[in-house]
Amino acid sequence: MRYYDDLNIGDRHAGGPVTVTEEDIVAFARQFDPQPFHLDAAAAEASIFRGLAASGWHTAALTMKMIVGGEGRLAGGFVGLGVDEVAWPTATRPGDTLRVESEVLEKRLTSRPDRGIARIRTTTYNQKGEVVQRLVANLLVPVRQPAEAAE
Repeated sequence: MRYYDDLNIGDRHAGGPVTVTEEDIVAFARQFDPQPFHLDAAAAEASIFRGLAASGWHTAALTMKMIVGGEGRLAGGFVGLGVDEVAWPTATRPGDTLRVESEVLEKRLTSRPDRGIARIRTTTYNQKGEVVQRLVANLLVPVRQPAEAAE
């Protein structure tokens, strides 16, 4: 687990992979984003996507799963304060195998001595190396306590 003190600007961490099935796409869409191009292959063929596409929010949820299970685990978990950017330049498709790469862009202390904020960019790629999501988030990260640092 990494504390604020352990993070350096430019640090990179990876996560994944996770493979997306047609069933996963449709199940997520039924519950959270019930649009025809996420639910029905035939309707999706007639859409701008020209085939079944995962909801961007599904891609975001899968990204979160890979971040949490990845190399860059943060002490106290991934506590989001806000998102500066989220983009889906390429659709996630059935059969795609996704992976993430995260990079620490900035860090700063808060007015509380036990907390810092890290600005992290996470890019989600499919198996072809295409970017399916770009996310820049601000995370609350605990500062290592002096007693813990001495151990």
